[in-house]
Amino acid sequence: MRLAMKDRQAVTKATAERYVGAGKKEKGRILDEFAVLTRYNRSYARHVLRHFGESGKRLRPREPIKRKKVYDETVVAVLREVWKILDYICGKRLQPVLVETIRALEQFGEMKLSDETREKLGLISAATIDRLLATERKKYQLKGRARTRPGSLLKKQIPIRTFSDWDEKKPGFAEMDLVAHDGGSSFGDFLQTLNVTDVYSGWCEMQAVMNKAQVRVFAALKQIRTKLPFKLLGLDSDNGSEFINDQLFRYCQSEQLTFTRSRPYRKNDNCFVEQKNYTAVRRHVGYQRLEGEEALKTLNDLYYYLRLYINYFQPVMHLASKEREGSRVKRTYSPAETPFQRLLRSQHVSKRRKEKMRREYESLNPAELKRRIGALQDKLLRMAVQAPRKNYNAGPTHPWRQPSGALKHQKHLE
Repeated sequence: MRLAMKDRQAVTKATAERYVGAGKKEKGRILDEFAVLTRYNRSYARHVLRHFGESGKRLRPREPIKRKKVYDETVVAVLREVWKILDYICGKRLQPVLVETIRALEQFGEMKLSDETREKLGLISAATIDRLLATERKKYQLKGRARTRPGSLLKKQIPIRTFSDWDEKKPGFAEMDLVAHDGGSSFGDFLQTLNVTDVYSGWCEMQAVMNKAQVRVFAALKQIRTKLPFKLLGLDSDNGSEFINDQLFRYCQSEQLTFTRSRPYRKNDNCFVEQKNYTAVRRHVGYQRLEGEEALKTLNDLYYYLRLYINYFQPVMHLASKEREGSRVKRTYSPAETPFQRLLRSQHVSKRRKEKMRREYESLNPAELKRRIGALQDKLLRMAVQAPRKNYNAGPTHPWRQPSGALKHQKHLE
């Protein structure tokens, strides 16, 4: 016969006082007696005896385990500084390049670390980096409107290529796209950024143009080609008339470049360059409206430093495999590497070009690059103009589409 609730509570309290102070063998005997008496499950009986009835408080609270901090404030401070210099990237991207970045910063006198701190930073894991920076990351919490118009009848001569078709094992096959700096209104002329991204390595080149006229875009593309540290083998674009035109088509034929295009309204077909449109362009330039020769020069000055900063110091993770397990898709990514590191490993890049990249890399100070980029960003913000209101196709400009901390826009000059 079960004991009444009041009797069980009295028995529990009396037995628990004996149970907490008993040794291991004695605890087993007391637990057996208590389980028979109360008809509790043995596991539940153990739980009840270790607690004080309904209060939930332990009869003999355990002393909190005090572990000595492995990563002290000095380590966290250095980690925070490197994290900011590398543009607030996640732990999985930061950890593989942390040691090399610290070496470069010490080489240029940006920081000086003790052997102990340097050793700890060399052993830190990606998960620990995210945990240590979690509070700082919360302090920093900025998408676009398409302006693409259908191309000409040449589309029938240019084959379609989708995301699933990309399986390039060597650099040279690139996606290209235009990013509009219109401030939310497509009325009038405004600057555009031509973004060319290599599929294999993630190497990214950007060039600002006055507008999206095909002659300007074509000239910018040829200029970008001279900067690439590898041989250009193919180009893939969307269906805009700035790309789907006779001039570029004949150029690709004469230069023996593979020329493909995406499906209309399928942005994921150009996923490699679309990703860079945000991380390389929008994240650093913002969404404000830019017009005129001075803004064009300043934006290209920014891209001069930005290409070095992104390609040599910003690690990227590439999708290695994708498997479907029922309703879930398991994605596996390769370890984070900078585009520079991926090109060094490629057997399709000549030794002369690799040596040129190494010399350029050794001369670069990531902290100084970050300072120069910041100064040019501030200059561009002061050049931003108010978008005209005579555009009937675009919706209203939303305040949250502007970069945080932006200066007031200058009045648009009619």
